[in-house]
Amino acid sequence: MDRLGFLTGRAARAVLILFGVIVLNFVLLRLAPGDAASVLAGDQGAADPAFVAELRHDLGLDRSVPEQLWIYTKSLARLDFGQSYRDQRPVIDIIAERLPATLLLTVTAFGFALAAGITLGSIAARHAGTLLDTVLTGISVMFFAMPLFWTGLMAILLFSVWLNWLPSYGMQTVGEGGSDLSLVGDVAVHLILPALTLGLFYMAIYMRVTRASVLDVLDRDFVRTARAKGLRPGLIWRQHVLRNALLPIITFASLQAGQLIGGSILIETVFAWPGVGRLAFDALMQRDYNLLLAIFFITSAIVVVINLVADFLYVAADPRIELGA
Repeated sequence: MDRLGFLTGRAARAVLILFGVIVLNFVLLRLAPGDAASVLAGDQGAADPAFVAELRHDLGLDRSVPEQLWIYTKSLARLDFGQSYRDQRPVIDIIAERLPATLLLTVTAFGFALAAGITLGSIAARHAGTLLDTVLTGISVMFFAMPLFWTGLMAILLFSVWLNWLPSYGMQTVGEGGSDLSLVGDVAVHLILPALTLGLFYMAIYMRVTRASVLDVLDRDFVRTARAKGLRPGLIWRQHVLRNALLPIITFASLQAGQLIGGSILIETVFAWPGVGRLAFDALMQRDYNLLLAIFFITSAIVVVINLVADFLYVAADPRIELGA
């Protein structure tokens, strides 16, 4: 299959997946108890049923679910995500303000987890059965077993409260001015704890997968043949072992992209990080359906794109695999 045919097929499948996500999220949210009219009326101290009914009519919430879904789908086809019930602003503007913070957090955590996980997993596999392997395996089990919120709270207690090395909340120091360079440095310092907390959990997973995958490849015939030919150990490692061991890691990484974004909700709450995770949580509590649906749609689209990239990485890692296979 050529690249154009592959991209066309995957794009069509991605559209169907996203449509399924839209329908499922829309129906589930509409079936949930309470709605934006009740929350807004409660905030205004107006519990009058007539006022709530009028508000529900103005928001279009008194229509049937299929009718609301049809109207929403037509708007989405025009890339119109609607207005936030709460802020009375286009939801795309609200998300655009918060999405860069989440992308910065998740990409940093993902890069750290992948690099550290593959490196430590490879070291553990090359020293399998030794004390070093035992220590590294124990570290991976420890970080995998610890809940994300607990790791975050302990990191705040150690590095912010006791040692006073790193800030414990926010994306930048309140009222901090200075040059662009100092602002970048300030954001980087605030990023360390949340990115490490999120990344350590996934690092443990990649480390375990890498160790198991490398040990499996080391026993393959083509590796023994390469050794028998007298190839240099470094060349065998790069060309035969690590390259083949990367395939299951790519699979895990693409599957966990969605989980990483989901995990950022908890981390953003613990560290008061101003991303879409906290925004989604607030939107859920306020029954701000348009905002919540838009967040679900955009994050789902990101996950679909990541999985598409993973398909290309399969071919790059192992040319024997054909696109679409």
